[in-house]
Amino acid sequence: QVQLVESGGGLVQAGDSLRLSCAASGRTASTSHMAWFRQAPGQEREFVARIRWSDTFTTYADSIKGRFTISRDNAKNTVFLQMNSLKAEDTATYYCAAGSRPYYGLEYKSPLTYDYWGQGTQVTVSS
Repeated sequence: QVQLVESGGGLVQAGDSLRLSCAASGRTASTSHMAWFRQAPGQEREFVARIRWSDTFTTYADSIKGRFTISRDNAKNTVFLQMNSLKAEDTATYYCAAGSRPYYGLEYKSPLTYDYWGQGTQVTVSS
């Protein structure tokens, strides 16, 4: 089992920045990739960004490209999401996810690809 704990959410104004953290524990060696998703009320869970433990390969959703940066600290088993120039439409609960199974094509965008999830951290951006 892998446990994921997110932190760093909060209430900010449009244009501000936040840095989310996701601390992984347990059998983290069994996972190969990490991702951030978000879910606004009444909306489906949406892919935000992903990164692999083994290298610096990253992918971003078009809606946040250029504003958000995903990174990791392997020594601390922690993944970060630096969010700059926040907009009201970024308001959502942000979830960290870890995957251990191989995936193909655009499957990384699907929540079904991931095996473990954190409890989520709320990000609210006021305009």
